[in-house]
Amino acid sequence: MSLLQVNHLTLKFGGITSVNDLSFEIPEGIIMSVIGPNGAGKTSLFNMITGFYKPTSGEILFDGESLVGRKPSLITQKGIARTFQNLRLFPNLSVLENVMSGMHSKTSQGVFGALFRTRAQKQEENLIRSVAGKCIDFVGISQYTHRLAKNLPYGIQRHVEIARALATQPKLLLLDEPAAGLNHGEKLELIELIRRIRQEFRLTIVLIEHDMGLVNQVSEHILVLNYGQKIAEGTPAEVLNNPLVVEAYLGKEEDDEQSA
Repeated sequence: MSLLQVNHLTLKFGGITSVNDLSFEIPEGIIMSVIGPNGAGKTSLFNMITGFYKPTSGEILFDGESLVGRKPSLITQKGIARTFQNLRLFPNLSVLENVMSGMHSKTSQGVFGALFRTRAQKQEENLIRSVAGKCIDFVGISQYTHRLAKNLPYGIQRHVEIARALATQPKLLLLDEPAAGLNHGEKLELIELIRRIRQEFRLTIVLIEHDMGLVNQVSEHILVLNYGQKIAEGTPAEVLNNPLVVEAYLGKEEDDEQSA
């Protein structure tokens, strides 16, 4: 069963087409990668799914409901969480506070509860703190719980972002270049973490990634974009041996010969 359906999606900025007539489906429970050269439209696709960009045309269905025109906060409420290519943590807040902030879309107590510290507001805050703590522990950074985000190593900050996304209790987790800036050991830890997330939280996971070794190890399905269009889709073995994919990354042999 498809959790997300993208139908004839197009995104234009002036005269530039970032995504062009793109259609695909994401089955529930899968780990999927979206790959392609720089500028292929991968992050633009994530931005449309999560409501940061409005498509020029086309349709995005999540659990059968259209996401087009919905605000990012409402899309988070529906069950889609994401991390960003460039970290978006609150540098002067602790790890716990950063992860708790991810749950704002799930809170029900309003300004009155916050001002007068009602019983319901206190109960809700305790629940948020508990869920955040469990997410921090799950990603393996509990020793940093009360450290300020700005004082953490880069790899740990990546884990904080993932913990914050998990705290929203999503059905679909979008990871935008989660391995960027990580060393070899940290990438191996990330692969194991992605697998544990799918198993423990029963999530559908989609990642944008340039590290083909990581993509090959963790993905069950791969979508390849180039110049905003789908050029291949299938299993890692099918996609990574596809001549169109090789050409998109390495260029044609005759081009190399002419430039030599």
